[in-house]
Amino acid sequence: MHQPVVTRHFTDGLFGQLHYRLAGKVSSKPSIVCLHMVPKSSRSYQHVLPLLARDRLAIAIDYPGYGESSAPFDESQASIETYAHAVWQVLKHLGVTYVDFVGYHTGCMVSVRAAHLYPKWVNKVINIAAPVFLESEVQTFCDMYAPIPLDEQGTRFRIMWERVIQHRGPGMTLQMCADSMAENLRAGEAYEWGHMAAFHHAAQYIQDIQTLPHRLLVMNLDDDMRAQSERVDVYLNNGLRKDYFQWSTGFLDAFTQDVATEWLAFFDDKTLS
Repeated sequence: MHQPVVTRHFTDGLFGQLHYRLAGKVSSKPSIVCLHMVPKSSRSYQHVLPLLARDRLAIAIDYPGYGESSAPFDESQASIETYAHAVWQVLKHLGVTYVDFVGYHTGCMVSVRAAHLYPKWVNKVINIAAPVFLESEVQTFCDMYAPIPLDEQGTRFRIMWERVIQHRGPGMTLQMCADSMAENLRAGEAYEWGHMAAFHHAAQYIQDIQTLPHRLLVMNLDDDMRAQSERVDVYLNNGLRKDYFQWSTGFLDAFTQDVATEWLAFFDDKTLS
């Protein structure tokens, strides 16, 4: 069977244009909508999209300020709520009204918030990790991901690269690390707005998963969100946490076929509602 091709597109958003990637075509099955971590972009899903799109539409969307999407005018407008509304702007533009969501780290928060905005248009949700932050650790994360000023010594870039290598998972090549680093640079001085948005959304995310009416799969990887993800069980309303300790950062590129198989099995399982 011919594998669908990924194409790239723009539509108008609140702050300029929103960029998204598409593969496949709308069918009787829900379209799969993939939402990235920050400071990355829809590029994270470029290899898995065609595998998801063999009998449905698969979409990956850049939030305002990431990838090729125009940035908010100031940091106060960069919020999980803003990102969730941007997702629906793209979907409405495409005429898509029934979806399965996949969210990764920050994308977990965006996917669950988006599901609450239009619950009747959503089938199931996958969260890669569950960013369940304790109130006591939010400030620590804000400090850790505070923007690093530019200097002639390249301190920002050295620390960025050290973090990419520190979080590097099985199968993640140096070229994948370099690609990840390049994504960090695309947002310019606004590169940490999304992290701050996520940390400030911590309490809302817990509330959102507690009240989510849709079936939710939390994929707990052996990555930097493992401790937070393992707190999720008590908050799950209609979901489960499943451990994937063989995978970590870079798994979307390193184990693409296995990932697609896992996601499609969950989305297509009629016994899960």
